[in-house]
Amino acid sequence: MENRRVVFGLQLNLGMNKQERDFVQSVWQFYQVNGRHTLLWRQIKDPYRILVSEVMLQQTQVDRVIPKYQEFLAAFPTFGALAEAPLGAVLGHWQGLGYNRRAKMLHECAKAVVRDYGGRLPKDEAKLRVLPGIGPYTARAVLAFAFGIALPLIETNVRTVYIHHFFRDETDVTDAMLLPYIERTLTQDNPRAWYYALMDYGSHLKRTVGNNISKSKHYTKQSTFKGSDRQIRGAIIRQLTALGSLSYKKLLVAVPFDELRVVAQLERLIEEGMVIKYGRSYQLPN
Repeated sequence: MENRRVVFGLQLNLGMNKQERDFVQSVWQFYQVNGRHTLLWRQIKDPYRILVSEVMLQQTQVDRVIPKYQEFLAAFPTFGALAEAPLGAVLGHWQGLGYNRRAKMLHECAKAVVRDYGGRLPKDEAKLRVLPGIGPYTARAVLAFAFGIALPLIETNVRTVYIHHFFRDETDVTDAMLLPYIERTLTQDNPRAWYYALMDYGSHLKRTVGNNISKSKHYTKQSTFKGSDRQIRGAIIRQLTALGSLSYKKLLVAVPFDELRVVAQLERLIEEGMVIKYGRSYQLPN
């Protein structure tokens, strides 16, 4: 067909030019052969499980997420189960993923979904974005992957693909520059599969061509974990998860960093509600 209105059975945007049509066909061809079709969260359309996967995958490698995803869902299979669980238990099952604040926000989100929507995630972007821990990308990802709603979304692998194909020789590429290409090449038939294809292709490009994400104006280099405040916070949560309750002196022994830094992060965790002081000891919320 001259304008290739249909590719792999999907209706294309007739506003695309030849370069864009060729691009779409290349992405689909790659995905058919090399796509990670067996990932657990790609086998279901349950909004709760999709949301859990999206939160876990933020700044975390897929291989680390898979076993924790299974463990977490076994412990908290629904919004209701998660909402009813003590935060300490949620943080305990989150250990190994890092960025523990994500677990707290997911816990708060579950409470809001149960309270405001009867335990069912709303099928509306504006309502999703006011829920704890759900930003623009996560809201649209849930709508695409759980509900099949086609809206433009941008994350690191999507940026990688569009920069590679349409802005290869440019720097300081903004999301506003990428957006028209994302909108024109987005299929209304199956946004779920299309975004999975883009993400897998982006991951492939990073491994084989190199990471071009520094060309994005929105790129921020992730800070080093070793010796960071994040490592101290994670160590405090991990020790309290393992030991249940620790006195101040025992906590300092269990978390071998500079005392002033440990105290500063401990105070932050208490302010955020992730650690509580009980008498002379510290523990996770129950």
